[in-house]
Amino acid sequence: MLRRFSIDFAVFSIILDALLVGASLWLAVMIRPALSNLPFVRHVPPGMGTPQVLYALLPLLWVLVLLFTSQYDGRRNLRFWKELATLSFGSLLAVTVMAGVLYLTYRDLSRVLFVTFALLAFVLLVGWRVAYRAAYHLGLLHSVDSHNVLIVGAGVLGREVENQVQAYQVLGLRLVGFLDDDPIKRDADPNILGVLTEARQVVLEQDVDDVIIALPPRAYQEVFNLVSELHTLPVKVWMIPDFFNLALNKTVVEEFAGLPMLDLRAPALSETQRLMKRAFDLLLVFLSTPLLLPVMALIAVAIRLEGPGPVLFRQPRVGENGRIFQMLKFRTMVPNAEALRHLVESRDEQGQLIHKHANDPRVTRVGRWLRQSSLDELPQAFNILIGDMSLVGPRPELPYLVEKYQSWQRRRFAVPQGLTGWWQVNGRSDRPMHLNTEDDLYYVQNYSVFLDMLILIKTVGVVLRGKGAF
Repeated sequence: MLRRFSIDFAVFSIILDALLVGASLWLAVMIRPALSNLPFVRHVPPGMGTPQVLYALLPLLWVLVLLFTSQYDGRRNLRFWKELATLSFGSLLAVTVMAGVLYLTYRDLSRVLFVTFALLAFVLLVGWRVAYRAAYHLGLLHSVDSHNVLIVGAGVLGREVENQVQAYQVLGLRLVGFLDDDPIKRDADPNILGVLTEARQVVLEQDVDDVIIALPPRAYQEVFNLVSELHTLPVKVWMIPDFFNLALNKTVVEEFAGLPMLDLRAPALSETQRLMKRAFDLLLVFLSTPLLLPVMALIAVAIRLEGPGPVLFRQPRVGENGRIFQMLKFRTMVPNAEALRHLVESRDEQGQLIHKHANDPRVTRVGRWLRQSSLDELPQAFNILIGDMSLVGPRPELPYLVEKYQSWQRRRFAVPQGLTGWWQVNGRSDRPMHLNTEDDLYYVQNYSVFLDMLILIKTVGVVLRGKGAF
């Protein structure tokens, strides 16, 4: 498996983290007397001591929790935002554990001192990782473990593997080329180095470290021969069966009736992720409700004063796993808008259906303002409360549009549909359905609570700019 760093670097990281946590405690002790000048901080004498054992205990606890959360596993956290998410979660858990230990032991330790220590430690832990990655990207550091990769099969699946290998070049992956038996492909692409029977020769000539087999199931005999041929060489062999394309989001190996089998419909979110996502949704909605209700009342009055028709608009949408639910919005169109849908629908150059336009004649005056400010979406807080939606996720789509989806696009329903999502903060309504689906799949494949927070923060900026909202 691809590693971002070696075992030696993991040991170095553990030692450095422990030293930085200990240094943070020392700095916090030095800073604490000066903080007594703040009006909300209790005065402590400059000579108040901190038990020496804490300089060993707190770094040990912090590092152990990070070790437990796989912070030092070189096979994980390949992307920086994933590393930051793991570090943030691990640090929060570590601080919670340390607070519990201190409550049971050294209860007299200043709370301000502890908070200052925790903040300093987190900043230093993040800071050295940012500096290390920056030095790596600037070429000041070299990869500890480079990999020459050979892909067997230059078809659609092989090209997907190529894209992934290119995306991870920063981690030392280098694509040396392909092997393929199709003479037409070999004539058209100089990166195809030969046929399958020449695998041994190419591996030796190109000093290949990893061979990735991306052949269709019908090539079973060729795969068997190839693996047998490479068995005597010091090279890793990976296989991506073509039927992985049948998976809606990801594939996992699980036991079924005592036999290891591939689950092609594995949930995109683990039980822990789903629990954290739901708790995060409910917490934010409950905290924001006192602020939202007065605003929603004023909007309801404005809609009622403008003309006849209901205040709320209920529309069937496709939710998680294809379940239909009634999505709520403030009404922004004339009452018979659905009957006038043909006035705005059109198709692009590829024949894909476009159902949103900036100058939709069905939108009312108040409705246009609500759409530009995105306030028409506020009633979806009730959809979130009852579990039909989440704060963040792919946008719930209209059933008649989903009927026109290709099979790969349906993977976006593998997670709860959201009030805002990755494609909203990267284009919003000015990007049509057949383009935003790829952004939705990016979210499905890279989900984390940290990514949800990032999308919510970016959503605020996008809404304030009013970009792409109509």
